[in-house]
Amino acid sequence: MISIEQITPELTWRLRRDVLYPGKKIFEMEMEEDTYGIHFGVFNDVKLVGVVSLFQKGYDYQFRKLAVDPTFQKMGIGNSLLKYITDHAHENSGKRIWCNARVSATGFYLKAGFLQTGKLFSKNGYDYEVMEKELKPAIFRP
Repeated sequence: MISIEQITPELTWRLRRDVLYPGKKIFEMEMEEDTYGIHFGVFNDVKLVGVVSLFQKGYDYQFRKLAVDPTFQKMGIGNSLLKYITDHAHENSGKRIWCNARVSATGFYLKAGFLQTGKLFSKNGYDYEVMEKELKPAIFRP
């Protein structure tokens, strides 16, 4: 059984390292801005199998370090987590959700309705593209 819960930043570090930065030390996974974000974990029963960190700036939400345990990939967990944080941003008056996607993962985000911006950069040996999704305001009918 899969559940998504808010977690502490420290609980994201091991999966961040194992999936995104193998060979690095766990303490290197801490981001300065972790204390300003909201962190979510996907649990398969009691095992943490997916993580993401979400940061709000005005009406924009940036998510970072989306990682799913390799033995649980291709099972919809990443999609569920992405939908969960997109809904969270929308419910909290967000107008845009975006990320610095690894170029190798742009297909995943395109399938989820994100758009490529053409803003490309490299950092620490990885190539990235900024991808975004506009969040439409909810329509309220009396």
